[in-house]
Amino acid sequence: MLNMPLNYLFLVMMIFGTIFSISSVHWLSIWVGLELNLIGFLPILVYGKNIGESEAGTKYFIMQAMGSSFLMFSSLLLFNYTFSWEILGMLDFEYFLWSMLFLMTGLFMKIGMFPFHFWFPGVMGGLSWLSCLLLITWQKVAPVFLISMLMETVGMIWLLLVICVMSCGSAMVGGFGGMNQSQVRSLLAYSSIGHMGWIVFSLCQSCYNMKVYFLIYVIISLCLFIVLWYSNVILMISLNNLVKCLFVDFSIILMFLSLSGLPPLLGFVAKWNVFVSVSGFYMCGFILLLIFGSIMSLFYYLSLFFVFFVNTYNKIIGKEIFMNFNLISLILLVNLLGGFVMLMFDFYDFI
Repeated sequence: MLNMPLNYLFLVMMIFGTIFSISSVHWLSIWVGLELNLIGFLPILVYGKNIGESEAGTKYFIMQAMGSSFLMFSSLLLFNYTFSWEILGMLDFEYFLWSMLFLMTGLFMKIGMFPFHFWFPGVMGGLSWLSCLLLITWQKVAPVFLISMLMETVGMIWLLLVICVMSCGSAMVGGFGGMNQSQVRSLLAYSSIGHMGWIVFSLCQSCYNMKVYFLIYVIISLCLFIVLWYSNVILMISLNNLVKCLFVDFSIILMFLSLSGLPPLLGFVAKWNVFVSVSGFYMCGFILLLIFGSIMSLFYYLSLFFVFFVNTYNKIIGKEIFMNFNLISLILLVNLLGGFVMLMFDFYDFI
């Protein structure tokens, strides 16, 4: 896909914008970093020049522009109260409720969290696999770390409750929204919405839990998209017709199950870390809603697994393998043994 020097320039600009944004303490610098990231990502988004990518790129640009507008408007309100563009100028702001609500709205809109998730599946459905991977991983980094920065700086109970409610809503939308999907990209979009609920909720406990969850999510997504990219699976029924190698098909299903959090796979460890770190009775209701959303996700992934197993029971394994066997073995090893290893470390810390 990226076979021209200009496209690599856009990729570097996208990465630089994110790093510049999360390393800033000045709201104008944060906004500039987010816009540089957007400018670098949009050409990659529409590189294929087909109608689906153009439509998805337009939707993405509009939603990111709206999120940036909310972010800039809230920054102006905060400057009106504190006469400072720095985040540290927000330490004592009992009267800044509306400013913070606009700010959180802009950040949630940028990452596609509930209740601003409606654009995300439509955008994912028209993109290439590489663009989808960047959208659900790298493009989430700056807004999530900015939310983390706000929670550490502000530390108000109402902000914590708003984040918990949004996180639970995202987990429920991710669980129920994916049940009637026939396109893999849309299914992964709802899965990403659900995972963002868990990631942001983990910020209520510690930034370390968020980083661990986000890292595991990126690893699983990278493994899954590598196989999907090579196999070019578009519809869910394509999994039944792929079968150039049952081992490849099984690896796709296994990574779907890992993404849903089936124990003892790697995806389960991320959710387990968040679950065991929950403190306080008032958090129990929120964590139950998150678990319920994950159970819904696990339900349609298991349904997919059983349909695949029944349809491929009598198929012959000895067909041509279309990609590197060692690569698939490494991917399976990461998802299978990674969960066991991390659970052992968690058990050691618990003892």
